[in-house]
Amino acid sequence: MKLSAPKQVTWWIAIILGGLAILNQYGILSVGLGNNFVLLLLGYLLLVIGTAVKGL
Repeated sequence: MKLSAPKQVTWWIAIILGGLAILNQYGILSVGLGNNFVLLLLGYLLLVIGTAVKGL
């Protein structure tokens, strides 16, 4: 499998999801999912899929 860097939009969405999880953890922002792990997992999975799938 040949890996490639994710597009910049994909990377920024993953960073925003991680940032929301951090802000939610410290009570600065309430996202409403109730579980910060879900936000971090979504961001990480987005980066993994963006690296594995060309053009994402």
